[in-house]
Amino acid sequence: MSKLRSFWHNYKVLIVMGSGLGMVHWGWYSIKSNPLLKKSREEYIPEPGISLGLSVLIFYGKKPLKGSESC
Repeated sequence: MSKLRSFWHNYKVLIVMGSGLGMVHWGWYSIKSNPLLKKSREEYIPEPGISLGLSVLIFYGKKPLKGSESC
């Protein structure tokens, strides 16, 4: 068996997964850096449930809420 064939046979999972992961990250970076897909601050309208949930999480952190202790 040739060296290239044995290399592919032994490491094909790493080669395929590594290149696939690289392409996914490259695509994500190109999408995030595209100026056409970015909204300005004036156009951004946060959803009430998401912003409220995040503010409660930030305010209370990991401490349990008062009255939510289990029996």
